[in-house]
Amino acid sequence: MGVRLKSKHLYEFGSYRLDAAERVLLRDGQPVTLRPKDLETLLVLVERASHIVEKEELLEKVWPDVFVEEGNLARHIFNLRQVLGDSPDGRKYIETIPKRGYRFVAPVKNLGPPAISQIGTETGQPLPRQEIRFCVTNDGVRLAWSSVGSGLPLVKAANWLNHLDYEWESPIWKHWIAQLTRYHRLIRYDERGNGLSDWEVKEMSLELWVRDLETVVDSARVDRFALMGISQGGAVAISYAVRHPERVSHLILPGAYSQGWKDRATAEELEGRRALVTLVRLNWGKNLPGFSDMFTKRFVPYNTTHEHQRWWDDLQRVSTSPGNAVRILEACDEINVRGLLPSVSVTTIVFQCDDDRAPAEEGRILAAEIPNARFVPLPSANHILFADEPA
Repeated sequence: MGVRLKSKHLYEFGSYRLDAAERVLLRDGQPVTLRPKDLETLLVLVERASHIVEKEELLEKVWPDVFVEEGNLARHIFNLRQVLGDSPDGRKYIETIPKRGYRFVAPVKNLGPPAISQIGTETGQPLPRQEIRFCVTNDGVRLAWSSVGSGLPLVKAANWLNHLDYEWESPIWKHWIAQLTRYHRLIRYDERGNGLSDWEVKEMSLELWVRDLETVVDSARVDRFALMGISQGGAVAISYAVRHPERVSHLILPGAYSQGWKDRATAEELEGRRALVTLVRLNWGKNLPGFSDMFTKRFVPYNTTHEHQRWWDDLQRVSTSPGNAVRILEACDEINVRGLLPSVSVTTIVFQCDDDRAPAEEGRILAAEIPNARFVPLPSANHILFADEPA
């Protein structure tokens, strides 16, 4: 656990606004992606602005009851200076006090407790706190899952590139969490080999992903719930709904597909897919500009900012290993639940972005072959919708 400041105040310095309650940093009104420990370090320094914060005090507040080398603190200070755009001598925002600690030197205005969350969601309400817990599958894999909000339960089947803690502050997922928890208890989890779940797993397959979902919902003790499956999570959600129709009230499928690359792609497309797998194996998590840009554009090619790009880069590193990334890609390519579609008996809605790389044809197949499904096309090329998109 890190520092949990008692202050719920809103601070303003330069072009930045820091919400201590929601742990959100904005620059000119836009979210800034910070690693969790970077943000906690900034919170301590800003709350003590103009005062020297001793290194020992920073270490104690950011890493309570954990021994951490001083070099880790210096690295987080360096990261903050890079993000904030500090001057080379550290006099713009964070000043180093030799052999003692650090001081936040920029003028800070305390705006008092914020009336609403400062993130650009339409709810006008701050995010509720998430509770992260763990459960164990029949084959011994530890899965991390979280419960957020209250109301009718809504379960999100895991998809690739999940990390319960890191995506909480991300500019790509935060608005989803805010909207989905407005009237519901949202249950999310990191799939095996991802995020806070076990990375060392012997097997990876659609069948095991479905069993993982079964384990999570049983652990969460929800008897009947709406089930959402994004991307590969769609196949997991469909499979679960066919096996357990009595437990699923509604099925929500944004950007989902019933067939992986192996069964839907041309020979030329499969050759390109194999090349992508090789690039992932060699370059995953290395923050190489060419690879990072290519990979990000596969998911969010429309209206992507530098913050989005950096978030995707960091998510690669924190979400999974290069070996697991390849195994997940290959398991996704093997997915084929098209034969199950006529057996789906729950109320279903399919959302499909017009120019998504998960082809629009897949969305139409889902809507046409799932009985009485509703199809909603969306004007976007992104696999995951940003907060400011018309879609």
